[in-house]
Amino acid sequence: MPRPVSPAGHATRGTTNTNRLRRVDRWIAALPELRRADSPLVVDLGYGASGVTAFELYDRLRRTHPDVEVLGLEIDAERVTRATAQLAEIRAGQTRFPVDSRISFARGGFEVPSPHPATVIRAFNVLRQYDEADVAEAWRMMCSRLAPDGIVVEGTCDEIGRVSSWIDLDSGAKPRSLTISLRLAELERPGIVAERLPKALIHRNVPGERVHRLMTDLDASWERNAGLGTFGTIQRWLAVVSDLRATGWPVRTPKARAKLGELTVDWASVAPLGAD
Repeated sequence: MPRPVSPAGHATRGTTNTNRLRRVDRWIAALPELRRADSPLVVDLGYGASGVTAFELYDRLRRTHPDVEVLGLEIDAERVTRATAQLAEIRAGQTRFPVDSRISFARGGFEVPSPHPATVIRAFNVLRQYDEADVAEAWRMMCSRLAPDGIVVEGTCDEIGRVSSWIDLDSGAKPRSLTISLRLAELERPGIVAERLPKALIHRNVPGERVHRLMTDLDASWERNAGLGTFGTIQRWLAVVSDLRATGWPVRTPKARAKLGELTVDWASVAPLGAD
């Protein structure tokens, strides 16, 4: 009998907060790859000490795609046991989540032991605790478990989900874009996201690197458009997004999503030097 494969990676700190990943969930829900899939499997990789992020992910995505299925994976066996017990409470009607939620939990890491290829793999606040040198192999392993048109969404956020950023990768482990998402109310400056950049970029926020120029341009435009704050932070942020587009940044963000505090740019515009 073959020996079971040990999960690839190591357990994270497990920090989990209700509603923490709402920004990236909202972005995933709008993905055309998810919407056109027949029976999409979405993996919540490294969900942490509680299964709540997987429950919330399912609850948000089912409104877009009723046939979606969510699989939560954790290296720590005790976390899998705890999340499975939480799922039993859902099945018993003791929570606000649907009793027939299509959610399951299993032990696993970057090798993603899923029953079939995933449409989306969300790995949030996982690689932040690794070395930058580990990123490429983790990306490769996760992307190898995708459906042909699947996507890995890898990123990080602050403890309460007001500042987020993520990279999306195709099934060939090629990064496509960087997205930042900020709660605009009471935002002091958008460059605060530098503290929550994905592992592939966080140490590259230094003069000469592309992502540093993005952070600098964001803050400079935010200051230039300070007067628009009279009309609200959304108008000020829309002006920032417009500025970046006008000055040559390859902005992918439509106005409707920019109003949510999002900005998406092509990966090539922020990729670390030497990684082209």
